[in-house]
Amino acid sequence: MEPVTLITGGSTGIGAATALALLKQGHRVAVTGRDANKLAAFAESASAGERLLTIAGDAADEHHVAAAVRRVTSTWGRLDNVIANAGFSLPGNLESHAPEDMRAMVLTNVLGPALLVRETLPHVRESEGRIVIIGSVAGVRNTPGNLYSVTKWAAHALAENTRLLVGKDGVGVTVVAPGVVDTPFWDERGGTPEAAPSMTPEQIADIIVFAVNQPAGVDINHVTLRPTGQNG
Repeated sequence: MEPVTLITGGSTGIGAATALALLKQGHRVAVTGRDANKLAAFAESASAGERLLTIAGDAADEHHVAAAVRRVTSTWGRLDNVIANAGFSLPGNLESHAPEDMRAMVLTNVLGPALLVRETLPHVRESEGRIVIIGSVAGVRNTPGNLYSVTKWAAHALAENTRLLVGKDGVGVTVVAPGVVDTPFWDERGGTPEAAPSMTPEQIADIIVFAVNQPAGVDINHVTLRPTGQNG
């Protein structure tokens, strides 16, 4: 039976590239996102028909997350893989962030993956599937006043906590921590750093798919990857 994968933040960037790669492998894929227009544009470009499900909603809202999981399982009857990809950063640092923006980032980047894991655990336990949490190089090294870094350290901790919780049940858990990737993620920060080397979303998607495709009994826990030449 075709595996079923749910990806949050899947209309652009790493999430969209991963969705396309998994569709090519024969998965049925559901992607979520806040912007219904971007989801519709992605669905049109993917041309995957009934093998692609797009679901508008907020990854940090427990009701939206629960509704998305219900829709996937009611449509396809199972859930094999979950990819917590939704997240964003802010320009500036702790001294310049508006408190409401800080709250939104913490909710999306930390609470969002936790809600997704909580809601999907019964299904991935049943399928002995895999959970992938998209972290960041910022989650393994600090820079001055970087609250985004704080959220990604938390995401990495969530992945390890989840692994300890469900490893005995045959569920694999992986955190993928990229360096600079040329995606719309940088739009909020004025664009990809000019002189900095960067990777493509497709390169990160290849690593995510590699983790998902591991045979039963093999669990890749943490992958950190940088473009050659990125020193930080």
